[in-house]
Amino acid sequence: MLVSVVFFVVLAAVAWYVWRVLDDKNQLRWALWQPFTTSEAWTTYLLPGLVNTLKAAALAMIIALPLGAVFGIARLSDHRWVRGVASVVVEFFRAIPVLLLMLFANEFFSRYTQVTSDDRPFYAVVTGLVLYNSSVLAEVVRAGILALPKGQTEAAYAIGLRKGQTMTSILLPQAVTAMLPAIVSQLVVIVKDTALGGVMLGFGELLSERGTLAANYANVIASFVVVAVIYIVLNFALTSFASWLEGRLRRSKRGTGAVLGAEDMEELNPAAVGGAFGTGSAV
Repeated sequence: MLVSVVFFVVLAAVAWYVWRVLDDKNQLRWALWQPFTTSEAWTTYLLPGLVNTLKAAALAMIIALPLGAVFGIARLSDHRWVRGVASVVVEFFRAIPVLLLMLFANEFFSRYTQVTSDDRPFYAVVTGLVLYNSSVLAEVVRAGILALPKGQTEAAYAIGLRKGQTMTSILLPQAVTAMLPAIVSQLVVIVKDTALGGVMLGFGELLSERGTLAANYANVIASFVVVAVIYIVLNFALTSFASWLEGRLRRSKRGTGAVLGAEDMEELNPAAVGGAFGTGSAV
């Protein structure tokens, strides 16, 4: 209780200090904040930038999630060459800064493709985000699967499930719940990293559009504050949805006390169950 009180007192003191400094520098004048009450600042600058941010982040998420799952599972393969190739790819792209990957991708699209100069920044940003974040997500998937008790795999093999069936029907569904917080954290990183493309490649995302707005309205501090609030709301909505989804998954996976019958086993592995429960063999 005492720690909470001290925290809020310190937070209030910091807020008061920031408010006083901004007021002394005339950064709280209504003329600097008034543009955000009109539609022009939003429809011309902020909303188009936000749309570009969401487009790049969403496309990168859609590609990086399954790609990361594939490489994460590949690193657990029984085949050494599969594990080796997946490990090299994951470690290589995980070691390179995402900004450098965007710059390399931009040069690649500029020299070896027919992508127009207007579309090139978008392609470069998405490519860099996918390469880096899929390698990070691959490690998240691998760690989530390895965190499961070995008895899960052994039980699946005991009832005759193949490795692929064990992974898709037993291990991955259980690991998803454990991996969800780490996955969401990485998705939040994807949203924020789109700003790197605006700084270095001229990609028209939210933060770069803020610069254009501030240049026109001479309200640098105010524009930074508004964009920061937009990022906070966006990422808070993403994490809140993930928390709700995680709770729903956990509730849906609680044991019901039901016992698998022969029909359920046959649905999972018809060949094995047919051999075990078949009636055509003589004693």
